[in-house]
Amino acid sequence: MDQPILHQRLRAATASTHEALERELDWKARVATLAGYRDMLARLHGFHAAWEPAIGAALADGDFFDARRRLSALREDLAYLGLSEAGIGALPLAKVIALSGPAPAMGALYVLEGSTLGGRVIGKHIASAHGLMDGGLAYYSGHGVRTGAMWSAFRARLDTFDAEGDQVMAAANETFDAMREWLTA
Repeated sequence: MDQPILHQRLRAATASTHEALERELDWKARVATLAGYRDMLARLHGFHAAWEPAIGAALADGDFFDARRRLSALREDLAYLGLSEAGIGALPLAKVIALSGPAPAMGALYVLEGSTLGGRVIGKHIASAHGLMDGGLAYYSGHGVRTGAMWSAFRARLDTFDAEGDQVMAAANETFDAMREWLTA
């Protein structure tokens, strides 16, 4: 029997760290108020502001990665919710794990890119709970109508790293742990 392709093995290998993040984050409680939602966006901003440059540098493929950056969406949402540009610039940044090349960068990106899928469900909940229609949901819109296609393209690229699967899986688990620690601090 053939070994499952990397994205399938990665999903299984990260199941416990992914579940720990979801369980400990308790996003529904965190976004129950508009202030709580803004606070969660601020923490996400601190994560993306630190991790996106690190992933981009380690991946060294702007054509592939730049369309997946979501920091500007977080800044847009925070501004919509009343945070000034100076306030956004002063938000604390998360610590980044060492990403020693493209394979670990793909593991880290797996976490960020995967969040675009579930984020769309979260965004619908937040929109309904707070009556947001004209703004404040850019981050949770993922890649909009391109989300599914972007995820498929990501998985196809990820699977080319099969020979470095251990590095990808280790970085993905470390990224889930780092995100959980940062968002729940």
